[in-house]
Amino acid sequence: MSAASLLRTVCTTGRFAICLLAAIVLLAAIAAPGQAFAHAALVTTEPTDGAVLAQSPAQFSLTFSEPVSPLMLTLVRPDGTPVPLTSFRLNGQTLDIDNPQRLGSGTHVLSWRVISADGHPVGGSVLFSIGAPSAAPAVAEAVDRGLRSAIWIGKVFLYVGLFLGVGGAFAIAWLAKGERSGRRFVIAAILCGLVAAPLSLGLQGLDALGAPFVRLAQPGVWQAGLATSFGWTVLIALVALGLGLLSLVGPRGGAKLFAVAGLAGIGAALAASGHASAAEPQWLTRPMVFLHGAGIAFWAGALAPLGLTIRRKPAEAAPFLRRFSQAILHVVAVLVATGFVLAVIQVQAPAALLETAYGRLLLVKLALLFILFILAAINRWKLTGPAEAGETEVQKRLVRSIGIEMLIVLAIFGVAAGWRFTPPPRALAIAAAQPASVHIHTPKAMADLSITPGHVGPVAASIVIMTGDFGPLDAEQVTLVLSKPDAGIEPIKRAAAKPGDGTWRVDDLVVPVPGRWTARLDILISDFEMVKIEAPIDIRP
Repeated sequence: MSAASLLRTVCTTGRFAICLLAAIVLLAAIAAPGQAFAHAALVTTEPTDGAVLAQSPAQFSLTFSEPVSPLMLTLVRPDGTPVPLTSFRLNGQTLDIDNPQRLGSGTHVLSWRVISADGHPVGGSVLFSIGAPSAAPAVAEAVDRGLRSAIWIGKVFLYVGLFLGVGGAFAIAWLAKGERSGRRFVIAAILCGLVAAPLSLGLQGLDALGAPFVRLAQPGVWQAGLATSFGWTVLIALVALGLGLLSLVGPRGGAKLFAVAGLAGIGAALAASGHASAAEPQWLTRPMVFLHGAGIAFWAGALAPLGLTIRRKPAEAAPFLRRFSQAILHVVAVLVATGFVLAVIQVQAPAALLETAYGRLLLVKLALLFILFILAAINRWKLTGPAEAGETEVQKRLVRSIGIEMLIVLAIFGVAAGWRFTPPPRALAIAAAQPASVHIHTPKAMADLSITPGHVGPVAASIVIMTGDFGPLDAEQVTLVLSKPDAGIEPIKRAAAKPGDGTWRVDDLVVPVPGRWTARLDILISDFEMVKIEAPIDIRP
């Protein structure tokens, strides 16, 4: 009842237009990313995508930009029959998968789904053919928009439970000191979190497995969600929510202890998974996330109890308001410092703020924060003093301003939840820096070719050559030839140098366009013998 009154008061103010504009910008930002992104990038595959093989391979190999854990590995035959692949080995960032059977002719699909270090799933498919290509079997879409929307909503409500619920319980225990206005609002927020946390875990399991909503009740879905790093976030969040609730309904003597433990649980839950917690160096990023989360809970959680106390019991609100205004400057300093550090680590280059979906969401969040800081500054230095002195009109203005702050905070929650679907520029840069590699094997000679970085622009090529039976091959000269006839580009031919470490290297090389190139190695074995071997290699944009 009282919470609804506070919101009605907000809606009657002229400044509600600011919040409406923020909501419109939020919806545009959430809708901007056209697809769900994950954060471990596939670098190379063996066999390569689109390869035509003479015989069935003994194993498959997937190399990623960071370590991953497999969720589902399936081989789809040309007739559409799926064959689960259960035998695999993790070797650093490479996933080696055993092929359990001899494959017949036609086009096969190696469908994979893995979980990256930040707890977000990523999936894809590799097509290859035995003998000759055939019609590729259909592979179902891994994630749908309905699931994506549900994950976003669940995350927003989880933030409500943690920041407004547990943070509000902390404010009531430590700042209100006995005044319990807003207690119903805070309990309702915690209950939202208690529902959203386990539901988010199930949705995470669906996303991890690429499964439809109808499978939500299956135990395997929940086990898959719990197996990701987000599982720890949910478990810790449930503990924090329980502690916040205990501080409100439990014995008064333990309220402060439960509340501070719940606040610490918020920081620990956020630091257990996500973009920032997975970034290096983790000895820095995880404490930064912990402090940032606790600071948000302190500020956001105090807003509803403070506004409702001023509205309902203005004569008793002065001590609460004084304690909050004295502490908030230190909290804002922590939020700004930790947020700046995390943004620098995640964004890396200023241009990424406009060039990536993550950066654009960050700009929206910063714009909302700017408005929030302006309102907070007005409240702190213009309204707090007269409100403490009991000026009724100023107290009403302060209540309206706090209500607008809450709406902006909710909009920020929505923006932050959108990061679930956008890889940070840091992760994109790691993926972009990975080499494009190919293994070429013929009876006369074989080679491992790596082009670093594996995208268009200036690159360097590293070549290791051997005989067809894996013996040493002492060549007199090696020449790399890159060709892409479909782009109208004449072959790029560069002689390789031998730096003395057993490899051949080409440094003065520029790849002008992305796509599938043909890499040919002209290996001069002697004055009378030259071996030419070639294979396709994919260069990223």
